[in-house]
Amino acid sequence: MSHTPSTAASETPESEPEPEPASAPNATDTPDTADTADTETGAPDITGTPDPARTGLRGLLRRAVTDTRPLSVSAFRRTFLGQGAALVGVMLTSVAVPVQLYALTRSSLVVGLSGLVGLLPIVVFGLYGGAVADAVDRRRLYVGSCFLTWAVTLALLLQSLLGLRSPALILALVAVQSGGFAVSSSVRGAIVPLLVPAGQIPGANALLYTVGNLGQVLGPLLAGLLIALPGGFSLAYGADAVLFTAALYAALRLPPLPPAEPGTGRPGLRSVLDGLRFLGGNPVLLMSFAVDIAAMVLAMPQALFPQAAAERFHGGVGPLYAAIALGSLAAGLFSGWIGRVRRQGVALTCAVVVWAAAVAAAGFAHSLWAAVALLVLAGAADLVSAVYRQTMLQTYAPDRLRGRLQGVFTVVVAGGPRLGDLRAGMTAAASSLTVAWSGAAMACMVLVLGGALLVRPFWQYDAGAATDPSENHA
Repeated sequence: MSHTPSTAASETPESEPEPEPASAPNATDTPDTADTADTETGAPDITGTPDPARTGLRGLLRRAVTDTRPLSVSAFRRTFLGQGAALVGVMLTSVAVPVQLYALTRSSLVVGLSGLVGLLPIVVFGLYGGAVADAVDRRRLYVGSCFLTWAVTLALLLQSLLGLRSPALILALVAVQSGGFAVSSSVRGAIVPLLVPAGQIPGANALLYTVGNLGQVLGPLLAGLLIALPGGFSLAYGADAVLFTAALYAALRLPPLPPAEPGTGRPGLRSVLDGLRFLGGNPVLLMSFAVDIAAMVLAMPQALFPQAAAERFHGGVGPLYAAIALGSLAAGLFSGWIGRVRRQGVALTCAVVVWAAAVAAAGFAHSLWAAVALLVLAGAADLVSAVYRQTMLQTYAPDRLRGRLQGVFTVVVAGGPRLGDLRAGMTAAASSLTVAWSGAAMACMVLVLGGALLVRPFWQYDAGAATDPSENHA
């Protein structure tokens, strides 16, 4: 994901606290991008004047498809390709672990514990890892966390090859891997704004989210093929280990990325609290987190797919699980317009409302393919909202706090769907499938729209004012 410096939107009322200025990243400032002559391709920035040569049908198509300008920066290009390969591997392991646990124990409870065991390390190390990322060279921390994740994958491969058959060992490895993932995600979110120009941050985020969704589609399909083979678990873990070397290579090739304020001391609880205080005092960021939590807790129907497939659609659980990721992938391929939207608070609100509305409509559908089509639409809206949430965080927060705020972002993104699964399951058990699915999604629409209208700095947030390099950030 990418990030950039910024200040508050010019329309923020005087009664609201102004955010601290962020240091302006410039792709040409990093040693790794000096060898890239085509960092800028001539495409207009979000604050620039459109080129007349780009009008007409051809120009419209060029502006609509994915903004690939960030790929002209070599460091980001390697990160993008490395993450794309690594995410396919991550999905291989995410499928292989629960299947292996069930094969060993024949207990869905143990399989469920794997998600719970991974949540606590994500919370702890997401927050603390973000604080560390603001105090040390981010490249070194990123490389270290990537090596830890890779080592755990090798350990999973080894336990499978040796036939240890220990669910406790697998759960312990899942916990360690979750901690490494939380740290690397927090650091990566703070790195990307230092690699690409400010106007290309939305495009960089769209590219990373798109390749992530591609991994979510390809990874499980490949896992299903490998696990069905003799020694399938070993093949899945081995493939993950091989694919993850691309992410290691990209991390090792990053330039040094020292902290914005060297010598800030050893990070600890106070550092974490400083980031949380900054977040709590800035309604733009706070609301962007709030709408994400509402979208995932109230309108994520994934835990209800097995019941819906059994009771309403008479099978077809696979298409239900694939639909949201497919919608996000399709939206990512046509995301070029996202970076030209200035009123990102309004755009984020609209995207979440469309997500919730499509989910609610899918919950009323009695045709499998109608439900799938609506979930594809929901996935497309989710991609748009995810890009805006990440971009607003990266451009609004000062560089010295980006790691900590990315840590909070990691916790929200990883924890929200788990809470949503819990909420959906409990609601369905206490009421009905339709209430748990569509009723909660409609409540999400009302809460998000009402909250956004009430929080004026968020609703009026202008990305052009926040990222205009001519603006005085003193």
